[in-house]
Amino acid sequence: MYREQIKVLDCTIRDGGLINNHDFDRRFVREVYKAISASGIDYIELGYKNSKKLFSTKEYGLWKFCDDEEIKKIIDGIESNTTISIMVDVGRVELDEVKPKNESPVGMIRTASYVKDIDKAIHMANHFDEKGYETTINIMAISKDQGPELDEALHQIEEESRIKALYIVDSFGALYQEPVEQLIKRATHILKTKEVGFHGHNHQQLAFGNTIEAIIHGANYLDGTVYGIGRAAGNCPLELLLGFLKNPKFDIRPVLDLISTEFIPLRNKIEWGYIIPYAISGMMNEHPRTAMALRKSHKKEDYREFYEKMLNPEIE
Repeated sequence: MYREQIKVLDCTIRDGGLINNHDFDRRFVREVYKAISASGIDYIELGYKNSKKLFSTKEYGLWKFCDDEEIKKIIDGIESNTTISIMVDVGRVELDEVKPKNESPVGMIRTASYVKDIDKAIHMANHFDEKGYETTINIMAISKDQGPELDEALHQIEEESRIKALYIVDSFGALYQEPVEQLIKRATHILKTKEVGFHGHNHQQLAFGNTIEAIIHGANYLDGTVYGIGRAAGNCPLELLLGFLKNPKFDIRPVLDLISTEFIPLRNKIEWGYIIPYAISGMMNEHPRTAMALRKSHKKEDYREFYEKMLNPEIE
């Protein structure tokens, strides 16, 4: 599958950080950056830019805040054409704390928003655009917001924003191929001056398949993570995506080496991937927080009881 317009963004550190409070050490992040750069990936997302007034630096690691000086330590001395991205959430960042692009190592800022907050997301994205950054808006939990309000949001984005791409995000891993097709077609029909992207979660082992479906119907901005790392069941595995794209600018070898040396050992320390409670939360189109809590409890393998509670939440 080769299409010149396709761009790949690696969000290993950002989405993987949702497992461990964004507390990857600098050596690990540098190894990921080196491998992603060597593989020719277009973008790498190192974390969130959150306000330290709202989140404690004692509770969260460096990549919850993505200070420019910390990013510079990671990339120092590494030859790379990969653009650095960070993510911001509506209401969680001090806009004035984001320096102009010409003073920062960051090249792209992605604004995450629910449909109900799209006006705020547009305001933020336009603010970052004025500072010189590439920008996107990522509509979260799209499986919960597929009514007319989504079309209204898409029209508003087309008419009022200056973003480069709009991402459809399957936050709960609840989508199947048919709704992915419909959502991408809706977005590409309305967004005449923006690209469309897709970010899948793997609760039902569909993140890779749904990403392919999105590509077929015109999505050109694609997210993946090394070895599928990410919150709960994780994301579309980057190595599978590279293997599918058949684009000569990408080299899968550095990613395979990275998995061998860093991610196999890491998998023994923190948990992600296809696990039954996450599959159940995906089937029911629910946030995986309850499944994540189960995996930290003494009933972590009691799948039937968890299913019954998810099916009938009023019953204890």
